[in-house]
Amino acid sequence: MNNLTIKHYTSEYYSLWNEFVSKAKNATFLFHRDFMEYHADRFNDYSLLVFDEKDNLISILPANRVGDSIFSHQGLTYGGFVFLEHIKLGHVISIFKSVLSFLNQNSISKLHLKQIPPIYLDCFTSEIEYCLFIANAQIIRRDSLAVIDTSKSFKIAKSRKENIRRGTKNKLEIREELNFELFWNEILIPNLNKKHQAKPVHTIEEIILLQKRFPENIRHFNVYHDGKIVAGTTVFISEHVAHPQYVSGNETKNELGSLDYLYHHLITEVFKSKKYFDLGPSNENQGKNINQGLLFWKESFGAKIVVQDFYEVETANFGLLDTIML
Repeated sequence: MNNLTIKHYTSEYYSLWNEFVSKAKNATFLFHRDFMEYHADRFNDYSLLVFDEKDNLISILPANRVGDSIFSHQGLTYGGFVFLEHIKLGHVISIFKSVLSFLNQNSISKLHLKQIPPIYLDCFTSEIEYCLFIANAQIIRRDSLAVIDTSKSFKIAKSRKENIRRGTKNKLEIREELNFELFWNEILIPNLNKKHQAKPVHTIEEIILLQKRFPENIRHFNVYHDGKIVAGTTVFISEHVAHPQYVSGNETKNELGSLDYLYHHLITEVFKSKKYFDLGPSNENQGKNINQGLLFWKESFGAKIVVQDFYEVETANFGLLDTIML
């Protein structure tokens, strides 16, 4: 595949970009421009589109620039090159080489890729991993996601079952609603500030905006005890995966069993038709350490480990892709 053209994303490609995302084999709603651009003021967007010699769009790369480095977009949980299902390995090699060359010519020395975990894919797609190997890329981080495969039997630990029964005994009420303010202001923000001196990635205004843009992909659940909120979660939903983006409970969560009761309801009832329930990583220190207590809680729900890899590659290595095919 020769004569590829690399172009920077601009608003004129809005519809073309989103149409490509809707048909891709390795994309979710996070790659839609209406999601990516809610925080456009925080990032120097450097998203790329790759066109073939007939001016057909054959790949996109959601990305932002920091200094002389390009990152598969740091405002997204995952990223990387996006392809249609019919793409062949030889074409991917050409695309990857062309993008590295383009970046190198534009004074970009490194490309950082945050790969999409395999549970989010429509089909096998490891072509880029092979290209990264040839280009001498380095794995600089590896997160361990705790994932429940709901299509198979999974064992919930005795301690979790006890808390689930406690939730039933305490007559907890789970409501799906759009009262983000109550959860954000009374549960999430105070907990993050107390435990980590941090704030949610999304402000209350941002999560409300995103939910309005993607009502089928963002759902929220609150847990009540005697009419008072005690826990909640905001869930991001894609074709194959339900992923709690935020989850938190107040100081009574162990006494009431609120979080276990909520998760059991979501896994076995609300999202039982999704193949995977992604509890997310328990890593700290760029993947080098694991929060043991958090991992124990997730694995006690029957979750198994799926890794997400983060790569760094020198753009000057584009020439290494010249001699693959014999």
